[in-house]
Amino acid sequence: MKFLKVLIKGAVLTLLPAIMSAQESKETLRFSLKQAQEYALQNNRSVKSANIDIEIARKKVWETTAIGLPQFSATADYQHLFKVPEASFGGQTTLALNDAVGNSDVITGQMVRNNQLSLGYLPGNPIKLGVADNTTFNFTLSQLVFSGEYIVGLQAARVYKELSEKSLAKTELLTKQSVANGYYLALVLDENIKLLNESYKTIEQSYIEITKMNEQGFLEETDVDQLKISKLNLKTAITSLEGNKEVSLKLLKIQLGIDYDQKLELTDSIAGIINNGTIQYLSSFDFDVNSSVDMELMKTSEGLSLLSLRRQKSTFLPTISAFYRHQELLNEPLLNFQPKDVLGATISLPIFTSGQRLSKVGQAKLDLDKTRLSKDDVEQSLIVEFENARNAYQTAFSNYSSNKESMELSQKVYNKALIKFKEGVSTSFELTQIQNQYITSESTYYNSLLTLLEAQAKLDRILSKYQN
Repeated sequence: MKFLKVLIKGAVLTLLPAIMSAQESKETLRFSLKQAQEYALQNNRSVKSANIDIEIARKKVWETTAIGLPQFSATADYQHLFKVPEASFGGQTTLALNDAVGNSDVITGQMVRNNQLSLGYLPGNPIKLGVADNTTFNFTLSQLVFSGEYIVGLQAARVYKELSEKSLAKTELLTKQSVANGYYLALVLDENIKLLNESYKTIEQSYIEITKMNEQGFLEETDVDQLKISKLNLKTAITSLEGNKEVSLKLLKIQLGIDYDQKLELTDSIAGIINNGTIQYLSSFDFDVNSSVDMELMKTSEGLSLLSLRRQKSTFLPTISAFYRHQELLNEPLLNFQPKDVLGATISLPIFTSGQRLSKVGQAKLDLDKTRLSKDDVEQSLIVEFENARNAYQTAFSNYSSNKESMELSQKVYNKALIKFKEGVSTSFELTQIQNQYITSESTYYNSLLTLLEAQAKLDRILSKYQN
């Protein structure tokens, strides 16, 4: 039993850090809008993907750079000869005395004149020109000396990396705008729910009072039923908004890159956000189109098109490379005329391609012209987008201000009508009409509020300068 207690205690101590960590991970995350945007830039999946693109571009730059650096390779070749070639380099010539002469150790001129000598030939042994089984090892060191395409390609790889960085900047701006819209929607729905809950509490209290008055015979049952209908309609609207709020928070969590079950609390107030936008965007301000990330992207695309044209022109230049090769044989043959060390260079120059290169240069020029036209279109579109966004914000702020005043007046009228209804001065039908007017003005106000905040988020994105 004592052993069991010790075992349980040890298990608890072992698992305690994991339990505490799990609890800490589920603590409520509290974000202001700025904090939420910064968190999204670190955890949003689209931003992470754009960061991966930059890393790919970095590796692409090194891949292109490595083409012009020394290259070393080693190969091993095995071969078997079923019949090894042979060569004979001749034998030996011999002189011998005829049998009639007999034995003599001295050969004289008289013997030659009397044909007493015979000429003989001893063939030599053949020499093999190889070995039956052999393995050849080749070690080659090569170096690109000059290539126009390589020089331009290296520049293009670096510009491509720059393009990836600017694409990341645009993704970050769009993510910040998306997070802001989700943040604003959740705040607006939350404030709307709070206001409707206050109205519900008021109407519920009135319903209790009117029910008692009906029981005492001061009001008709129709008035009680009418007020109950209004209360139920209000409750339905609250339930619908609460569902929309849950959906909006889930969408915001997706943009932030956190789990659905993670608790989230938004700390900014709508009043503070609107005040910040009012200070910035209701006063006069200028828009520098060249500071826009979209314009920077088009300039970089123009640079890539220009490099593409230079690359096609560089194909008219020669390509020069050098190499050094060392060879080793596992079984050295008796005669081997292959040198072990070779140093060489190669110059390649395509002389005639039937106009193929000229055609490619022409296509690259046309692509550059198209890119420049697109850049001009983007510049004009950005100016128009800014003007529309600024006008939309000013219009939205005007509608927001008037709708806010209208809602406050409708609430004031509704509260007075409720008092009159309790005092028996007005009917339940009149109260219902005024309540519907108040709910409509409230809905209009929150729609205009959301439109204003979305217009502010769009201006924030348009006026955010690209940081190189």
